[in-house]
Amino acid sequence: MTTPLPYGSWPSPFTAEWASAASPRMDGAAFVGDDVWWGQSLPAENGRTAVLRRRVPSGALPGDDPSGGDAAEVLLPAPWNARSSVHEYGGGSWAATADGRLAFVEKSDQRVWLLAPGGAEPRALTPEDAATSYGGLRITRGRLLAVREWRGEGALRRGIVEIALDGEASVRQLVGESDFVAQPALSPDGTHLAWVAWNHPDLPWDRTEVRVGRIEDGRVPSWAAVTSGTTAALQPTWATDTDLVYLDEPAGRWNLWHRVHGGDGFGAPEPIAPADADTGGPLWSLGGRWYGLLDGGRIVAVRTNGSDELVLVDAQEPGFGGDASGARASVVRIDVPATSDLCIEDVVGSRALVSGAAPGTSGLWLVDADTGAALQVVGARTETASASGPSAGIPDAWMPQTRAFTAEGPRGPVHAFVHPPTHPDHAGPADERAPYVVLVHGGPTAHVGGVADAKTVYLTSRGIGVLEVNYGGSTGYGRGYRERLRGQWGIVDVEDVVAAAVGLADAGEADRSRLAIKGGSAGGWTVLAALARTDAFAAGISRYGVADARALAEDTHDFESRYLDGMIGPLPEAEETYRERSPLTHVDGFSAPVLLLQGSEDRVVPPSQSEAIRDALAARGIPHAYRLYEGEGHGFRRAETIVDALESEVAFLGATFGFETPGIPPIALD
Repeated sequence: MTTPLPYGSWPSPFTAEWASAASPRMDGAAFVGDDVWWGQSLPAENGRTAVLRRRVPSGALPGDDPSGGDAAEVLLPAPWNARSSVHEYGGGSWAATADGRLAFVEKSDQRVWLLAPGGAEPRALTPEDAATSYGGLRITRGRLLAVREWRGEGALRRGIVEIALDGEASVRQLVGESDFVAQPALSPDGTHLAWVAWNHPDLPWDRTEVRVGRIEDGRVPSWAAVTSGTTAALQPTWATDTDLVYLDEPAGRWNLWHRVHGGDGFGAPEPIAPADADTGGPLWSLGGRWYGLLDGGRIVAVRTNGSDELVLVDAQEPGFGGDASGARASVVRIDVPATSDLCIEDVVGSRALVSGAAPGTSGLWLVDADTGAALQVVGARTETASASGPSAGIPDAWMPQTRAFTAEGPRGPVHAFVHPPTHPDHAGPADERAPYVVLVHGGPTAHVGGVADAKTVYLTSRGIGVLEVNYGGSTGYGRGYRERLRGQWGIVDVEDVVAAAVGLADAGEADRSRLAIKGGSAGGWTVLAALARTDAFAAGISRYGVADARALAEDTHDFESRYLDGMIGPLPEAEETYRERSPLTHVDGFSAPVLLLQGSEDRVVPPSQSEAIRDALAARGIPHAYRLYEGEGHGFRRAETIVDALESEVAFLGATFGFETPGIPPIALD
């Protein structure tokens, strides 16, 4: 039997410290002999990314132990920090050789280093050069490939390079000739290179090309485009010396395709098990991969339609072709707990390593395609300080019953996920509706998969509901939904989050007067724009949010420097549109309290953006608080920052909506 208590004031065993430890950032994983290696941020060590390993014998799955059997061992000791800055968001910051050597990008100097088993200190593989960075590391058939980014002749340049693993530091450029490159793939015989390329003003979810060229005398002198250049093709992988598999979206959904190379070039593109779902996503990180080739002509792949699922595609030999409908391919769903942020990290034989987020946990699952078994080998311990002692997982009684929710917006359906307040011992009063936090993801080209993670449970266990909105422009629903935002950033995203929030309140599930909106980066822009242009929300939380679109276009890094061409319009022609769309232009529309959270070293959205909003709120006498976290960049990594931010958000909601927040320090609003 539950006891009524005001929403927001329910006692919870889930602390901010717990939520910080239970939400690690993963950065790649690999099979290395009988070990599984993975990259993981360590909030307790100032958020550095270490590489760890755990023994998982190749002949067997790790039994019923969710920790994966043997204890994890840190391979990359402090103070080394495996983190790339290529394209600003990095990814692919480490790779492992078959004999157990670790190649990694050190954050402080962006050089590639090599750590040998039992070695005392890593050895530099690339020359010292403050103007050069590396990322997207891939070791194929004993050869280390990477994306190199360097400043030359006043501009940033990028190319695919091969880095020598033995001998003196040596870097050889294979190909450049475009503004951006990613995902290099070497053919099995080592004669051909495939990669993804695109140019300004496009982003990799707008238009790219998959290119293939022959390696001659250590470089690729010429190449051919395998895809049309009008779609956002991704992830080329060689099935054989002549058969190239890749992702493309000519019909509006990212699906698997392949082309066979003959004496006269590549044959016609053929689909592999086409589906009304996306195998693919926005290439923010150089480590993103959505499928892997298993033995026997099989493919393990992610399919996304709102949430993610893992499938096994049996292309039914010979080849991957099938007929034009893909009728010869069978598709079987693999039951894995993770249904958000799925990534195929590595494949060997019939086994795959899949990272992702499941209710209450995130981590890494080992999947056996022969048996269909999927067991978690890496995962944060979600311990609670309850009277019954620590638990390896969140008890079901605390987990919200998440469900998909669709509201009708001005431009069509708006997709969202609802996480209702959940507590085994308490419920809200019969005459009270729950306050809700409407979460707006960043990007804006990204999506949420509807998983109640540790930070969601931190809120729902206190009686605060969470509504995650995949507004128009989000991925995971096809190119048409993604392009709803083109030219309309600051309009469609605001319309859609308002429609979802009001729709939930009209359905009787949320208190219309206690709707808060929260988002980071591009999500922070939507927060500020919604507060400035509507009265739908009674409070706002902006994490490193964009306040001035014109300033962002001037200040941001090269990867996103033309992003706003598609989201708002090209400059200088659209100058007035930039001014009109920016929340900072409409400070007279602010009336609700605002919490601003910002990293001091953010190069994507500098502190000046949050501080301009802070000053405008102060000038108008609107209650607000501003937290500047020293040493943090775009996204918080340090344990003390994550803890303070989470506690500040709940304290802010309590102060604004008028409920007690037991166990959480109060916040002072200016």
